[in-house]
Amino acid sequence: MALFGAQLVFSMVMASVLQKLSPHFSFGRWILVGRLVRYLHPTDQELKTSAGIPSNSSKGKGHRKSERRLNQNNEPFTVPRNIDLTLETAPVETLDLMHLQYYSEYQWLLDFSLGSAFIYITTEIYSTLFHVQGELNLSVLWCFMVVIFALKVLFTLTAMYFRTEEGGERMICITFGFFFLVAAMGVLVVDEETLEFGLDAAYQNFSTGAQRFLEDQGLDSHGVVSFLTLKIILAFTCALLGAFLTFPGIRLAKTHIGALKYATDSPVLQTLLHINFVFPLLISVLWVKPFIKNFLVQQNRSIGGVIINDEIFDTARLWIIVLFCLFRLSLMLKYLQSHLNTAFSKMEVMKKEAGRISSIELQRMVVRVFYYVTIVALQYVAPLLLLLFLTLMWKTLSDSSWASFFDFDLPADAPSNPANQTQPPSSNISSISNTAIQFTLALTQLKNVFTPVWYKGIFSFYCWWICSAWFVTSAFGMVYYAQISD
Repeated sequence: MALFGAQLVFSMVMASVLQKLSPHFSFGRWILVGRLVRYLHPTDQELKTSAGIPSNSSKGKGHRKSERRLNQNNEPFTVPRNIDLTLETAPVETLDLMHLQYYSEYQWLLDFSLGSAFIYITTEIYSTLFHVQGELNLSVLWCFMVVIFALKVLFTLTAMYFRTEEGGERMICITFGFFFLVAAMGVLVVDEETLEFGLDAAYQNFSTGAQRFLEDQGLDSHGVVSFLTLKIILAFTCALLGAFLTFPGIRLAKTHIGALKYATDSPVLQTLLHINFVFPLLISVLWVKPFIKNFLVQQNRSIGGVIINDEIFDTARLWIIVLFCLFRLSLMLKYLQSHLNTAFSKMEVMKKEAGRISSIELQRMVVRVFYYVTIVALQYVAPLLLLLFLTLMWKTLSDSSWASFFDFDLPADAPSNPANQTQPPSSNISSISNTAIQFTLALTQLKNVFTPVWYKGIFSFYCWWICSAWFVTSAFGMVYYAQISD
């Protein structure tokens, strides 16, 4: 219990809450239900009435809802594309979402992320107030699980495009994967004086600590993995992340265009939408050392009387990423409603076309938009949660601070020194105790391999990459849909 302290209690309580409360309250369900409006597909009777086709059956309004669900097994018929038909709307309800594909994944990801965020905030407050030292931070484990779940969701959504009969989406993912592979290789050869990730210091720290660890264990050390090998591994993981973010970025661009279209009467909302779109690019610029850091840090600039140093600049980057994630999450409903409004847009486009269309094809065109809403929601929120919780892990594992802007410094944990750890046991100590002490000493030495410098370099690079790749795919989507509209 002393190894985890009160953090174990926080984790057990949250696990119980997620198990007991999720059937009654869900954060993911709360976002969608009652806050979005969907368009109902027209029934066969409504299509026949609007098209002037005689119908043998006459049903009242009470039968319309059941007719939409069962479709009455009627034979298909055709109607003019310029049919005078107005789609009915209805608020999204819980029963409407239950049968949608990937709804359970969406609900679990949002609910678990909310619980993990609560655990992280509680742990940070607890560690600050009680000056906790020597305890393992369980909130990092919760953040890590959110990252794994978000990556699994992105992988599942990407694999969905590989299972389609048409190969267009598959080729787009593969093309962007190779593009980001080349881009990552180019980024990783840039000097640290231009793009300051801290990878050079991270590798040097890791290499020294790993070699010392192997020597302490009595193992022959011919050197750890080379820096080139590490960069190759990073490049391939960046290519996978870029492929995963391809369609989330393109989807964001499409819904962004729709959201701007329906916000023409609100200049403030349009401004917020534009800020939301370019925000990842602004974050990526923070790593360009000649533009930002050299100007603020080396010139000894001050904000509110506080001189900006390296620590304050790193804290500012952490806060900006967190604020961006919260800001984009607050606009999630606008983008989801923009997607649902495409049903109305498709009907308006169809009315300008000549010819006839099958009743089933028209109904599917409308209803398919709503059936895709959970996928759009996952494409919007999964990269967001991935970036947010990687940032939280970056802060905790790199021993950074949220309060560098203030005049006081939070107490830091005393550095552990393996030489001052428990001395070798005397002859009267049992072999079990001896093994336990040796195992604890080995873990302490292993902790000196993966140091805060290592975590800072790795997580800083991945956070920058996610922001950059997400913006690149979104910008490509904007160009693509702008050409289509023209």
